Amino acid sequence: MRDALDATPYDALLLLSFGGPEGPDDVIPFLENVTRGRGIPKERLKEVGEHYFLFGGVSPINDQNRALLDALRKDFADHGLDLPVYWGNRNWGPYVTDTLREMVTDGRRRILVLATSAYASYSGCRQYREDLAGALAALAAEGLDLPKVDKLRHYFNHPGFLEPMIEGLVESLADLPEDVRDGAHIAFSTHSVPTVSADTSGPVEDHGDGGAYVKQHLDAARLIAEAVRERTGVEHPWRLVYQSRSGAPHIPWLEPDICDHLEELRGAGAPAVVVAPIGFVSDHMEVLYDLDTEAKEKAGELGLPMRRSATVGADPRFAAAVRDLVVERAATERGDEVTPCALGALGASHDLCPIGCCPARAPKPAAAGADSPYA
Repeated sequence: MRDALDATPYDALLLLSFGGPEGPDDVIPFLENVTRGRGIPKERLKEVGEHYFLFGGVSPINDQNRALLDALRKDFADHGLDLPVYWGNRNWGPYVTDTLREMVTDGRRRILVLATSAYASYSGCRQYREDLAGALAALAAEGLDLPKVDKLRHYFNHPGFLEPMIEGLVESLADLPEDVRDGAHIAFSTHSVPTVSADTSGPVEDHGDGGAYVKQHLDAARLIAEAVRERTGVEHPWRLVYQSRSGAPHIPWLEPDICDHLEELRGAGAPAVVVAPIGFVSDHMEVLYDLDTEAKEKAGELGLPMRRSATVGADPRFAAAVRDLVVERAATERGDEVTPCALGALGASHDLCPIGCCPARAPKPAAAGADSPYA
């Protein structure tokens, strides 16, 4: 075992995720949690719920978070990082408010948060921070002493996040028939968001005039594609595409949609495609349905050979990256000299979200940022 690593001043890590139903009776209540305040009719929720019912009403995300929780605890123990790891969700049990209450009861006073979203955006960062603020407000109303909560920086360009996806993409390309393998295109897929959210994502001082969501994905995709070329000796054409649009038709969202892109590829004579879901940490429902079901069916209709590469999930290299991020942030808080680990053109993201970063349409208090009411 290595010498013990220092997490001071932090005394716990919170794995904060989206959450998902774990049985048919959970599906509609879960979707009501996700869409609360957006005025979405129950009939529409039932339509979306059919995606879950195809898989027995169970989203794989909770089991995947349990696996990641185990991987983090094992990695920390193996490397002498004495930091307990808890787990809470935004939209289903274990709820973040309940987990933070447990952490306070356990005496935790300085908490780091790992969100299962690697990129800057309202839904991928600030909304997590808003839910943290809501949980802290609930605990304050109960008369509890509130801990200080900090969020780990975006990790889209950390090598421990990228390497499992590079390896998975190489394996998926190798799984294609030999006669189409070298000509295969790569479709790097992520969740579509409204263009206004994409345009205002991230702070100006980090990545230019907003637009961090797309810029970060493009940089991650480029890094992965370049690594694949180095390892296979083949340069595969690639494009960033989007999936899982859920907004009203009149509101512009990021495009092209993955299924539209598959049609474009077939029309252009592409012999095969590998879809790489770089926007997702694990194979949750949107990966299983939108890619493994819907996109796979579309590719089959088109006669386009398709493979889907793996997400990071609970890969030990990702767990090691989280350890690295924890130690890095702890050193920064102590005032020690730190060299952040990040690849690509954008460098390491900010530790503290600035005021106005990834703004919401209707502003709400957000924890773990420069504008936090719980600093």
